[in-house]
Amino acid sequence: MTATGAHNALTDVPGIRVGSYTDAQAASGTTVVICPDGAVGGVDVRGAAPGTRETDLLAPENLVEKVNAVCLSGGSVFGLAAADGVLRHLEARKMGFFLDEDHVAPIVPAAVLFDLGRGPNFIPPVNSEWGRAACRAANSEAVQTGCVGAGTGAMAGGIKGGLGTASMVLKTGVTVAALTAVNSLGSTIDPSTGTFWEARLEMDGEFGGRLRPPVALPGQSAGQPGRNTTLAVVATDAVLNKAQAKKIAMMAHDGMARSIRPAHTMFDGDIIFCLSTGRRPLPETAGFFAAPLAPAVNELGHAAADCLARAIIHGILDAESVYGLTAYRDLDRR
Repeated sequence: MTATGAHNALTDVPGIRVGSYTDAQAASGTTVVICPDGAVGGVDVRGAAPGTRETDLLAPENLVEKVNAVCLSGGSVFGLAAADGVLRHLEARKMGFFLDEDHVAPIVPAAVLFDLGRGPNFIPPVNSEWGRAACRAANSEAVQTGCVGAGTGAMAGGIKGGLGTASMVLKTGVTVAALTAVNSLGSTIDPSTGTFWEARLEMDGEFGGRLRPPVALPGQSAGQPGRNTTLAVVATDAVLNKAQAKKIAMMAHDGMARSIRPAHTMFDGDIIFCLSTGRRPLPETAGFFAAPLAPAVNELGHAAADCLARAIIHGILDAESVYGLTAYRDLDRR
């Protein structure tokens, strides 16, 4: 029987730390996922307007096997500056790809979302210190969600978006989890029913009775095309290679597409990173002579998709009304 992890968060995966820096006045922020011992990484970009750094390095055919952190930030293209701070923080601690006995190159893939114009200044003052601050806050405890970090200024389908997370422990003992900053053009709520598209996936009463009676969504004009992007990291303690990590990132996009409609649009830069901390071997299935690990990868990908769908709901449930955006908790009933 599956269940949520202890924190129902990405930090339930051993070897993962999460930290955020929030500039509430600027309506933006940065969230960092740190892997102190490194993690095999994969990535899949489905949105048509991505803002990224170091994603090509994660291709299975390329050199570096492990990443040291993933940086998610608001600020659109300006937000990529936050990754510099993450790199410098890790470099000072000798965490990275060893260049020689004295020097390392931290591997920090990054992605940004569009939250410009939601604070007093159109461009938030994002810089490398945002990344450093998020790193200093990183730990393996419960993850703060809602209007924090990369989800601070997020908007989802015309209502307030936010940072969300969820986890699942499989029957095999393998842990799978997701973290997401929900800032989508599409809606997380079915307009015909006024409820979340994927509310059925709730585990262990995790939504705490906060799923309200059918709500009325704001008009379509509330969302502005071109000002979107949902970012996510899925992680597991199973042993994966880079090709398997990429496949799980690809499958996890199913959870995004089920939970946000439409997803992967021309105005979103939707991206999912997959991290493997390699603490548990994948179980093999007898009879699959050419690919005995394939059924286990299938199970992980499916679990990652469901975790992401649940994390997306948490991001919306935990958000508060701010910056002229109404949160789910404050929507009128139908």
